[in-house]
Amino acid sequence: MTAGTRTPPMARSALHRMAHRRADREWLEQAWTRAQVLVVDGGDAEAGGTLGSRAAGALLHGDRLLLVPPAQAPIGERIFLGEDEAGTPYFAVLAALPEVDGTRRVTIRDVGHLLSDLDAGLFITAIALANWHGRHTFSPEDGSPTTIADAGWARVGANGRMLWPRTDPAVIVLVHDGLPGPDGHCLLGHNAAWARPGWVRRYSCLAGFVEAGESAESAAVREVGEEVGVRVSQLRYHGSQAWPYPGSLMLGFTALADPDAPVRPDLDEIASARWFSRAEVAAAMRGERDDFGLPMPASIALYLIERWLEGDA
Repeated sequence: MTAGTRTPPMARSALHRMAHRRADREWLEQAWTRAQVLVVDGGDAEAGGTLGSRAAGALLHGDRLLLVPPAQAPIGERIFLGEDEAGTPYFAVLAALPEVDGTRRVTIRDVGHLLSDLDAGLFITAIALANWHGRHTFSPEDGSPTTIADAGWARVGANGRMLWPRTDPAVIVLVHDGLPGPDGHCLLGHNAAWARPGWVRRYSCLAGFVEAGESAESAAVREVGEEVGVRVSQLRYHGSQAWPYPGSLMLGFTALADPDAPVRPDLDEIASARWFSRAEVAAAMRGERDDFGLPMPASIALYLIERWLEGDA
């Protein structure tokens, strides 16, 4: 990490994945009897949990995810998530959420930044796999139905071919002018798809997927150029965050640009973009402005903005 010891939300995990146990059926059956179970619903699997759809979720009890013993878990597909430091096994069950007094349904967007390292690791892994399973019930090779395998970490088609979860790398970039103090500026954009209440005035960092045959650094430069027509330099990597909507790995960068250069939003993706002063952004963080909003606390986008506000960009 080039940006000190802080990490983006949910970038750390206290979960040991124990991949060598996923094909050990005898061990898995024994581990199930002493496990803690996270029940996860699938949300809108076809939409991949995108904005406007019902993202996959779990139950929160107080400030912790609700974990139940195996005897209280509903019937559903099981996924072995791993173990904690004490050797307690954790599974996810993909099923409708039960009604439990004192709990509420939450998504990663709601509480990801508030969870412990263990709960965050359990939740984000379970949601990523739930989303993947929901989208891969049929083989892309021959259209045959697939079934779960390797304790939830694979699916297999009728012809025996295995499918494994994939992660799509994406870059997210906070562009700024390099100036310290309240007169420094950063460039934020409003996505054209953010039309629902609560998002109509939200501005965030610029982002996009890494394309085939492309480095993350090249993608960062290209995406900023495509989305707002601005050339950037001096890229700096700040960390990554798994974001299972539907299955991304966000690679966080900052970059320098000239605030006097014209900003030309690609209106298909970016409805508007402009430079914001550090003083403006700080006021929005304190809730003192309502003319624009910032990214959700669970996102790496807000993490990058906070680092820039602190002068670490």
